[in-house]
Amino acid sequence: EVYKHHEQRRVCISRPKYREGRKAKAVKVYTINLESRYVMIQGVPAIGVMSELIQLCALYGAVEEYRPLDEYPAEEFTEVYLVKFQKLTSARAAKRHMDEKSFYGGVLHVCYVPEYETVEDARLKLQDRRRYVIRAVQNK
Repeated sequence: EVYKHHEQRRVCISRPKYREGRKAKAVKVYTINLESRYVMIQGVPAIGVMSELIQLCALYGAVEEYRPLDEYPAEEFTEVYLVKFQKLTSARAAKRHMDEKSFYGGVLHVCYVPEYETVEDARLKLQDRRRYVIRAVQNK
């Protein structure tokens, strides 16, 4: 099943001229519940480049585990991979830098997949966020 948050958004066309950056972007706000250490990478060419993909992911942080998602629907001649990072900040960086990037002739689409998290993963993520907010408030 393809969830709505896995779909790639179109570019925002209602943004005021003074707010436009150098690159046209879709506008999406992520809550802590939507972010995840798990990311799904779509659009990987089916030419056996899994090790190269994981090396690219490792540039943004330690990768705990990865596997191809054979059951997930993909475009013809492409593959979909699930990657679990050690830290949420690594997953954020990987998503920001790898999304819409050319990779061996294909264009990657990277999205968070919180549905693969366990209850313990979600609990740790929320506790970490709570500590961050408390620290930020105390430093003001």
